[in-house]
Amino acid sequence: MDTTSSLHLAQMAFPDAVPAITLAHYLFVSAAMFTMGLVGFLTRRNMIIVFLCTELMFQGAGLALIAFGRHHLGADGQTFVIFVLCVAAAEAAMALALVVLLFRHKETLSAQAWKELNG
Repeated sequence: MDTTSSLHLAQMAFPDAVPAITLAHYLFVSAAMFTMGLVGFLTRRNMIIVFLCTELMFQGAGLALIAFGRHHLGADGQTFVIFVLCVAAAEAAMALALVVLLFRHKETLSAQAWKELNG
């Protein structure tokens, strides 16, 4: 079988190479994630959405740390992200407990109900 006939069966040429993804691309996505989380945190009143927005900010910061670690060819960024994820997991557990407590007392998830819980 001739090699030219096999090219006709598949494709005529290899596709163009994907341009390299640089550090700036990762930092742009990281900044966008962090900004979306910050806007959601400042504008929403539902406590679950507020805590999800803080998680989005954690993930944006983690992506930046990993990108910088990869750019400098070190494992420092990845190591620090492990600690950030542990803090995020602890924050999520505490947030869930507080949301359940608030809902039991006030039967609402509005952030305004927190103002009434002064000791």
